[in-house]
Parts: sequence; C-alpha cells; structure tokens
Amino acid sequence: MSVTLRVAVVVVSYEARDTLLASLAALREHAGFPVELVVVDNASRDGSAQAVRERHPEALVIANADNAGFGRACNQGWRASRAPLVLFLNPDAEVAPGAVAAIAALLEHRPEIGAAGPRTRSADGTIQVSTGPDLGWIAEARQRRLVRGVAHRDPCRLAEAERRHSLEHEPDWVSGSCLIARRTALEAVSGFDERFFLYEEDADLCRRLRVSGWRVVYTPAAEVRHQLGRSMSKAPGRARLAYHRSHLLYYRKHNGALSRAALVALLAARGALSWARAAVAGDAGRRDEARALLGLVLERP
Repeated sequence: MSVTLRVAVVVVSYEARDTLLASLAALREHAGFPVELVVVDNASRDGSAQAVRERHPEALVIANADNAGFGRACNQGWRASRAPLVLFLNPDAEVAPGAVAAIAALLEHRPEIGAAGPRTRSADGTIQVSTGPDLGWIAEARQRRLVRGVAHRDPCRLAEAERRHSLEHEPDWVSGSCLIARRTALEAVSGFDERFFLYEEDADLCRRLRVSGWRVVYTPAAEVRHQLGRSMSKAPGRARLAYHRSHLLYYRKHNGALSRAALVALLAARGALSWARAAVAGDAGRRDEARALLGLVLERP
C-alpha cells in the first residue's frame, strides 16, 4: 500500500558528514510521519554521500561532482522530489519534536502561504535571528545591530530577538536554514536563483514569492536547533567573498541605482584598504582575498 507523501525534506551538504548524520537522525526521530528525503551532496570528500546511503537507505542521494552552490543544489533537490511541500533543512540544523508536522500544517491549512520558517535556536537554547526585512542600507544596519547584540549575549538585544520571534507574523524573509515552501509557489518563481552560490538566496526567494502574491510567514509553533556559522568556519576567506558576491547580486536585482552604487563604492574602498594593509604586512593570502573582492565590484551585472 503506497503512502501519500506530505513533505519532501531537502538537505544540501558540503563537508558536513557528522552534523548531517545528526540532523537526519533527529529528522527520523522527530518528524512524526514519513517524509520524502533528498540529500544533495556538493562534492564532499568526507564520505557524506556514502554514509547517508548506508544509514538512510530510504533517501535519494544526489552526489554532485562539483560544488554546485546552495541555490542550485536546493533546486536539484526539490525538482527531484514529489511531495506538495518542500522543507529545506541545513545539515547543521536539527528539528525538534513536532516541528515538521506543525510547520507543514500551517501551509496545508492556509493556501495563500508560499513559504514559512520556524523559531531557530542555537544548541545552548539562545535565540537566533531567523527573520528580517528586505535588504537595504537602513534595514541592514538595524538587523546587524540586533544580530551582533545576540551574538555578544547583550541582554537588551536578546530580549528584543525573543520578542520578535515569540509571535507568528509575516516578515519579508525567513532563514533558509529551515524553510518550508509550497511546490506550486516554487514552480511559480522557478525556485532559487542559482546565481546565489551561498548567502541571501533565501531573502531573494522570499522577496520574489511575495512579489508573485504569496505570503511568507514565521511561526514559533515549530522549532529547530541550528549550529550557526559552520559555512564561514570551513573556509572563511571564500565564505566572505561568497557573501559579498551575493550581496552585490541582491542589490543589483532589487535595489535602486544609488544604493547599488554606494555598495560598490564601499566594497571597493574596503578591498583597496585591505590590499594595502596586506601588502604592508606581507600577507599574501589576505592580499589575494582583497584582490578578489576588487574583482567582484568590477564584474558586469
């Protein structure tokens, strides 16, 4: 007798074998019903793909020969699945009991919702900022102040973040570390923009969904634990460049000419200053990173 699948879970992984297996174990234990599992491995060298095949034979494993990036791999995953709802889950995120059922029920009961995200906490229970406004100079300054305050355990910022994430609401975006989307909504906007290799693909997706008439919702009824910062820790220089590239792309897609020009000028100045400092210090690695940043700002949109 066949089982009607409600949710496909897509996990994109790169060099994260141990946390990936822990995430899948939590999913198996806490999902509460059968899910369609798709793991997309971006050319990891740590045995991730084989480990998933051995421990989760029910999973469809897509092993890329090269690192395709997060956005493209997410698209590979959801297009290879069949369920009407797709939950994108980072390999360093673990769902709590009842989380998958709660967030799936939200979309099943409200057909106007295209995407939703749960409350996200660190392993120690500290709240993470997993929602926010569309990216822009003022909005980002406020968001950065909140995120840094939470990271430094500032009591006022922690309280503010807890308040922001205590009630269901409609933010401009929800974090891609755990994001559920309706398949028809993904099809309507052609999924993730694959030009975003890493970072801000979630904000871009949510913005395009809202422009297309779908609602984006945050709910505290579901919760995940997320080990924030693993992508940056693996290769911080490459991660910074990926962030700057995505930031430029987002501004070029969505923001006005003045905002785009200001961002280009800021990054050019930062790259030039970093190159000069690295040259004086004889730091070849940082000099190359600065040169790469300068190359980014000169790229044609």
